[in-house]
Amino acid sequence: MVPNYSTNQIAAYPIRKILDVVALLNIIFPIIPSVLLIFTSRVPDSPVFNVLDYGAVGDGLSDSTNAFNKTWEAVCTSSSSSPTMYVPSGNTFLIHPLKLSGPCSSPGVTIEMNGNIVAPIEPSEWTCLTTHCDKWIYIKHVNGLTVRGNGTINGRGHKWWDVNDRRKPTAFDISHCQNISVSGLSFKDNPHVHFHIENSEFATVSNITIDAPAKSPNTDGIHLSSSRDVTINHCRIGTGDDCISIVDGCSNLKISNIICGPGHGISIGSLGKHGSNDTVENVLVSDVVFIKSTNGARIKTWQGGRGYAKNIIFERILSQDSHNPIIIDQFYCDHENCIEQDLAVQVSGITFRQILGTSQGEFAVKLDCSAKVPCTGILMEDIYIRSGTKREAKSYTNSAHGFVKGQNTPEIRL
Repeated sequence: MVPNYSTNQIAAYPIRKILDVVALLNIIFPIIPSVLLIFTSRVPDSPVFNVLDYGAVGDGLSDSTNAFNKTWEAVCTSSSSSPTMYVPSGNTFLIHPLKLSGPCSSPGVTIEMNGNIVAPIEPSEWTCLTTHCDKWIYIKHVNGLTVRGNGTINGRGHKWWDVNDRRKPTAFDISHCQNISVSGLSFKDNPHVHFHIENSEFATVSNITIDAPAKSPNTDGIHLSSSRDVTINHCRIGTGDDCISIVDGCSNLKISNIICGPGHGISIGSLGKHGSNDTVENVLVSDVVFIKSTNGARIKTWQGGRGYAKNIIFERILSQDSHNPIIIDQFYCDHENCIEQDLAVQVSGITFRQILGTSQGEFAVKLDCSAKVPCTGILMEDIYIRSGTKREAKSYTNSAHGFVKGQNTPEIRL
């Protein structure tokens, strides 16, 4: 029960003690919020699951696949708000094909990869998830995924490159995911595509490095398929195929601040192979340097295909001795016997703007389109590409319609 003091009792209470209490309260009250914060707040709900704690061995020789699986299971089933799978630096982990599946309990999952990951050297040593090895590290159905760190994913693919099988493993595959961020990683010498994003949306890829020899076959750097709202920026890519390739089902892409070379350029396609109906739209590629690449800004489609490539911009690009700095090829044919057909993927609304530098090929600009389904709405604006050899740079156009504005070197006629 609270005492019921009379007015006289309160008045009789020594004034000095009242002032002492007030002074004490003036000291205590500023502290109370901090004290309450200690008791009412929690340490951020971000537990870290270290692969070493689950049996991984970082000697580059012992198989750590099972340990990575166990770590992922703990991370993905964690009820914490943002659990982290941690791959520590100073270690190299040998990993066979690995599938990290969701959905996870947490709305956000992080893989912190500061250690290095290597694949078995011999293709025959791979323990595959299916009858053939088409994926190495496979992440599926994980929303709110962040993959970051300064580690290297090294597929040691030299012996794979000599294998006569086009179904070689993609190194790092993210599939059916939303709200993705991948940053800081390095990829090296992978058997096939280095990094694939498929059937996903709202992804950001930044500050990654990809390194493979110019003669490594089908080793695309970043491959996008059936994905939308993807941003790729500040990446250095050198490989034996497209630095970045964009195929069917992609839209709303922003690609910027890329250094590409060696490689086959940044490519839309190929599209329309074997009569398929493929679509790509709303793509912006800007602030790119191509260094001795086979191609630069490229669109490639097969005869007999259907669909479209539209609303695509390549701008603010520097070519340093690329073979084909600007190319649209509606007669693309890769290792097959192809004939001209009436059907073709429609190419329209394409802009090449502020592209300059040097070319090693016969044609600095080549727009080779189908007479039956010509390219339309082409804008060539401020193009200045000289020959990197003693011969004069030239352009070639066939069934390409549109406009030329500003600087026009070599002379382009649409």
